[in-house]
Parts: sequence; C-alpha cells; structure tokens
Amino acid sequence: MRARPCRVSLRRVRGRVLRPVSGRPGRPGRPFGTSPEDVAHRRRLLSVGGRSIAWVIPLLLFAGILLTDLGTGGDFRVISWIVLVPGIAAAICGVWSTAVFGVLAIGGYVVVDGAWPHQYQSGLPDFILVAVGSLLATLACMVRIGGERRMLHMRDIAETTRRTVLRPFPVGWGGLDHAGVYLSADIDARVGGDFYDIQPGPHGTRVLLGDVQGKGLGSVETAAALLSTFREAAYHEPDLATVAQRLEVRMVRHRRHTAALGRSDGDRFATAVLIGFRDELPDAVEAVVFGHEPPLAVSPAGVRPVPARGGLPLGLGELVPGSSAPVQRVALAHDETLLMVTDGVTECRDSSGCFYRHADEVARAVAADPRNAEPRRLVALVRDGTLRHCGGRLADDTTVFAVRRLWH
Repeated sequence: MRARPCRVSLRRVRGRVLRPVSGRPGRPGRPFGTSPEDVAHRRRLLSVGGRSIAWVIPLLLFAGILLTDLGTGGDFRVISWIVLVPGIAAAICGVWSTAVFGVLAIGGYVVVDGAWPHQYQSGLPDFILVAVGSLLATLACMVRIGGERRMLHMRDIAETTRRTVLRPFPVGWGGLDHAGVYLSADIDARVGGDFYDIQPGPHGTRVLLGDVQGKGLGSVETAAALLSTFREAAYHEPDLATVAQRLEVRMVRHRRHTAALGRSDGDRFATAVLIGFRDELPDAVEAVVFGHEPPLAVSPAGVRPVPARGGLPLGLGELVPGSSAPVQRVALAHDETLLMVTDGVTECRDSSGCFYRHADEVARAVAADPRNAEPRRLVALVRDGTLRHCGGRLADDTTVFAVRRLWH
C-alpha cells in the first residue's frame, strides 16, 4: 500500500538527548536512575577528578539541621529531621559512608537534644526514629549498591555482545567513508536483529546491511550467524554471487538447527542488502537485494533510488527452487553516498499513522546544504528525523548506515 504524503513533525522529542552518531540515545518513558546510563551519569555528576564528592550533600544537610535546631526556640525543634541525613546518603553514597552518616545522625541527635532543657527535649521516641531510620537507610543502600553492580555488569555484557555483532570500524575501513547508528526498540537491549558490516578483502570491499525477522535473543543469534558467514565469505570468495549464496545457505542451516531444537523461532528469515566495491569498477558497484528496501544514492546533486531488483529474503529461497537473488551492476558517481536503512525507518509512523518519508527529508537537506550528503551528516539527519517523527518511541529496531568511496 502506498504511504500517503505527510509533513514531518518538528516538535521536540521529550526527555531525549540526541547524541553523536556513534552514541545511543536514552529511552523515554522510564524513571531516571533505573538504567545503567543513569547510574553512570549520576556517578560522573557526583565526582571531581575521579573522586566521589557525594558525601558533601548529606554532610551539609547534617550541619544545617544541627545549626537550625540550635538557633531556633524550644517550641520549634527540627532535630528529628536528622533522620533525613542517612536517608539521603543511602541514595547517593556507598554503604560505609551511609553507615557513618547513620552513626553521626544518632550521635548528633543525642548531643543536641541533650543540650536543651528537659521540657524542650524530643526524647526517646524521636531517638528510636533516628536509630531505626539510620539502620534502614544502611540496609537500603546495600540493596541499591548490589542492584547497581548487577545492572552495570549486565551493561558490560550487553556492550560486549553489541561490539561482537556490530563491531566498530576504523576510519577509512575498506577504502570507504562510513557512518552508522543502531537504535534498539527495547529499552534495555543494546543489540537486536538489525546488523551491518564492512569486510575488505583481496576481491574488493563488501558491505552488508540486514534485518532479521522478529525480536529477542533469537534474532540476535541469527544476525550473529549471518555476520560470521559474511565476514569469511566476503573475504575469500571472488564472486559476489557466491557470497550471496553462502548467506542463503547459512540462513537455511541456522533455521534447521533452531527447528531441531524445538524453538519457536525456527521459521525466521532476514532481509538484506549486499554491496560490492571493486577497484576495477570505479564508477559502479555490485548489488544483491534480499527482499530489502534498496539503498538511496545521495550526492550534492540530489537523491535517487538505486535501481536494484529485489530477490527473496534470506532463508526463503527454497520456496522457489533454483532461484537466487541476482547480482546487479549499478552506476555510482564518485560523490554519491549509499544510504541504507532498516524498517525501523521506512515503517516509522507519527501519532496520526503517517509514515516517515526519509528520502524526501534527505533531498531537502541536501538541497539546502550539499555537505549533508556526507555519510556522518546523512546518518545523523535520518536518525534525528526518525526520532522526531515517532516522538522518540521506536516501534522497531532502527539502523541507518551510509558508505562512500574514499578518493585519494
């Protein structure tokens, strides 16, 4: 069905900080402090020169309560508020610091309350309140620290997984100027079924971008299987058609394996775009499209879709025996950038159900400033436009990837 035209919303995305292309924006709709990014950010805010200064806040509160209580009349006592000191410390300090502030709160209460005449003393009930509050604050801090450690550990595991599947590339890797961004629709995930890679080799540089059907760990596993095959085949195989065939075979083998295990994701497939850059073809590239959105060729002169006919998605080739996705040679000018996206962009909708037309926005941006055709600017433009259009609430994993030949 043809998407109806719509005007891209320019409203500000609430609660979202748009970071550089290599970064990962935070997710709206969750309380602050409940993600690994929030924990790390809070620790940075409460440190100077790598040393924590979180203890300053409860210490100032402690001194303020003592001075206020001593400086007011007997009819207005605030010494029982000292129970807030270990409570605040439990939220931002370590366990030992919280325990120390608990002891200080109890000692401060005894000393200051005892300095007042008997008729103005708060007495035993408030002492019990401060003592129990200090103990509970210390226990709560132990729970918080344990949770933060587990959260940060899981972040490290997720980051390692992300770097394994979506490995970083050196500048100019494979003779290409490149930029990419991945945004997960899952609040806590750092990687999903979208994947991309660049593999230089003796037969040229090959580029792969794809999207595994479905979500969850099964899609990550499938993406990892396809990438491992691509990295080997793209380096060793002289023909791009053989690389494409190896990817299809790997997808079929992976499906059979998961089906034999009795898993419900045994019917997965993947859409993908496979691009080959060869030195002997300076004005063209080879392309294989597996049921995916064809790339856009973007240059200062404008935007055009790459005229590449699509084949069946990876894993579905057995539905038409003997068929295979064709390798097509496509003209590509020296200043053109190939822009590839997954369906997180093409199927992005706003609150009224209107699709995001990224090609139109790219065309307007390039017409306004030809430098927007550069890969890094291009990726940032589409990323920000997608987030604006959906109000920061992604319905699917989203990947934007752009490559352009480097000319020396």
